Amino acid sequence: MNASRSLLESVFAAGDAGDVDAFGQFMHDDVVVHAPAGLSTRGLESEKESWRNAVLTMTGLHHEFVDVLVTPSLEAARTVVTGTFSGTYGGLSAQGREFRIDQAVFAHIRNGKIAELWEIVDVDSLREQLSGG
Repeated sequence: MNASRSLLESVFAAGDAGDVDAFGQFMHDDVVVHAPAGLSTRGLESEKESWRNAVLTMTGLHHEFVDVLVTPSLEAARTVVTGTFSGTYGGLSAQGREFRIDQAVFAHIRNGKIAELWEIVDVDSLREQLSGG
């Protein structure tokens, strides 16, 4: 992990880059991820698969970390997520639609790695942007 990055920043940077093989450095094998739109996962391999699908569907996927709070047992952050949506993911579909949404993430840390992660995403805003509304 980059010493200047939180675990959350590190895992999301790896995910954005499509480097899901790096996830084991930041997450436990039995990680539980609570995500909207039916995208919750249990286990590292399931989370990797979700990210592979995200990167395939959202070209230029990027999480900009705006605020980050780190304690030994908890990390929290506010991010801005951008990209171009082309395909279907999380029950949403679009072709070539750019988006920009707000997200909050919280992680429970155990033995220096993420054990449980919660993602709060402005899905309504995303849905509106993808529909051209």
